[in-house]
Amino acid sequence: LTVMKGLPLAYNKDTQEDKEPVFDSVKNALISIEILKETLKTMTVNKENMYKACKKGHLTATDLADYLVNKGVPFREAHHITGRAVALAEEKGVDLSELSLEELKSIDSRIDDAHMSLENSLNSRNSYGATSPKQVEIQLEYFKEFLNEN
Repeated sequence: LTVMKGLPLAYNKDTQEDKEPVFDSVKNALISIEILKETLKTMTVNKENMYKACKKGHLTATDLADYLVNKGVPFREAHHITGRAVALAEEKGVDLSELSLEELKSIDSRIDDAHMSLENSLNSRNSYGATSPKQVEIQLEYFKEFLNEN
């Protein structure tokens, strides 16, 4: 709209074709929402498979680095320590969250009370709109109210 209002008189006739992509994108978004709605009606969640999938990729690596930084370790050093922990997990064929506290301590003695579980990782993200169950519940309630109003 800002571009349109700044054009000299009668130039807006040249830009009438620019609206078609906007209308197409709205149409596609509405179609996608309908498809999603129908998909969610028949979807089933396999919690066990989801949990297994979370044990791949070392999802708690960021938590370990954050833990070390909160203990006063410079980030570049925390990054390297975390890298060594991931390498140890890879060598053992397990996820980082499955390493024992003793194994983590063997990498760096400053890791003295870290709890690198997937559950702790999930629950630690408790800011507005984050992934903790508490925040997800707040978002679900918000959207239920929103849908009931419309």
